[in-house]
Amino acid sequence: MKNNKLYLYLDDVRTPKTDNWEVVRNYDEFVAHIKLKGLGAYEVISLDHDLGEGAMVEYYTNVKPNYELDYNRIPEKTGMDCARFLVAEAMNTKIPLPQIYVHSANPIGSGNMMGYINNYFMNCRAPQSCIRIKVEHTI
Repeated sequence: MKNNKLYLYLDDVRTPKTDNWEVVRNYDEFVAHIKLKGLGAYEVISLDHDLGEGAMVEYYTNVKPNYELDYNRIPEKTGMDCARFLVAEAMNTKIPLPQIYVHSANPIGSGNMMGYINNYFMNCRAPQSCIRIKVEHTI
């Protein structure tokens, strides 16, 4: 890790193969981790979109075969909720967002999160640097 800053990985099932990531499994753990450490403590945050059974049902029922996503059909909070939290936290604390990546396999959810984060960056006149990456992982 550079500058002793944290790398945070949000995913309900995958675990990165390298040990420089701190892993949280759902929205509540994600929010608690950031509130405990403070937004400025992070170098990188990587987001998954589908964080539970309801999101996976929506993915296999609607996203994959029909390329449509309806958040009203997902009972638990998703990575999109985490993206919204990050932007709100940055706005409330005046602490800039760290590098944000998306590692989700859900193409619509990934696009929604990247678009939301990058639109915030654009509004702040910052580089739109939120991209999709692959993090080597185990399940």
